[in-house]
Amino acid sequence: MEQIVAASRWWFRLSATLNENNIAWPRTFKGSLALSDETFRDMSKFHPLLADLHQVRESLSQLRSNKLAISKNDYRNRTMISPFRSVTSRNQPSNSKFIFGFSAWYRSLVKPEPDTAIAYIDWSQQEFGIAAALSNDENMKLSYKSGDPYLAFAKLAKAAPEDATKESHKEVRKLFKECVLATQYCMGAESLAIRIGKSVAEARELLEMHKKTYKTFWEWSDRVLDFGMLNGYLDTILGWRIHLSSRSNPRTIRNFPMQANGAEMLRVALNMLRENGIKILAPVHDAILIESNLKNVDKDVERTIQLMKEASAIILNGFELEADAEIIRHPDRYMDERGIKMWNKVEGLIRN
Repeated sequence: MEQIVAASRWWFRLSATLNENNIAWPRTFKGSLALSDETFRDMSKFHPLLADLHQVRESLSQLRSNKLAISKNDYRNRTMISPFRSVTSRNQPSNSKFIFGFSAWYRSLVKPEPDTAIAYIDWSQQEFGIAAALSNDENMKLSYKSGDPYLAFAKLAKAAPEDATKESHKEVRKLFKECVLATQYCMGAESLAIRIGKSVAEARELLEMHKKTYKTFWEWSDRVLDFGMLNGYLDTILGWRIHLSSRSNPRTIRNFPMQANGAEMLRVALNMLRENGIKILAPVHDAILIESNLKNVDKDVERTIQLMKEASAIILNGFELEADAEIIRHPDRYMDERGIKMWNKVEGLIRN
């Protein structure tokens, strides 16, 4: 009974906060406030007022399901990464057992041992780059090679001047970034409108800009869908196959080439790193966490970046994806920029 009363009070407090700040919140079919994790995540992006609430809610949920396997000998998190488990062949480790499956602030528990360093190296906008290469869309390739595909998209769509920068057109870039991410997951105008805090009409206009700017990509995506539905399968560059039927989700079919070839790229890179003596700690979706001693870490990171570029070129017929690295040297700890605020808050509460 106490839990029901507490939940009811929480719901009324949330509703009152939304009303006071004039925030339009998605609702369920029955008219109640939608309280899914995805809804909170999307809404907190454009309403900073809700960010802390989202973090606390998500953190409490993860603490309840925490099954992190930590060795008593070396305090390392080891878990099954479940290779090939997803239909795209991406690794699919349990979110409750893998530190990188938790909220970003938990990742600050990761810390290199004395005299060592770790490095988190990921492909820059991997899915966008794969889509550009496979579709052979020249505008998309140019956007990727610009180093900032989101701002490049805004410029090509005439929504930002040629001399625009991240700083001068921050809000415009943010909108066009959300549009790019939405198209990668075949999101509709209604869902995009919620993510960007705009009307459905404005969201629809953004999606139309994407289709006009990257026309070749969309024609290719239509062909991928048609081929998959007509033939009942799709293959990656190296032969991983997904079997399809009339009940297959068109979004899954359109997104398959980017996700599945990204998985192939990761496996090729991991093999190359292993052959070159790089110590791998963990693959993380489109990134690789490596370990080295303080003396050799810069050299090992440089070599890892080069090998990851070569792996992308193998999968994408010569089109190289860039890679970024973040090096953490002992005694520092890993700090994901999305979780720094929450980590500092939790650490402060513990100290006090």
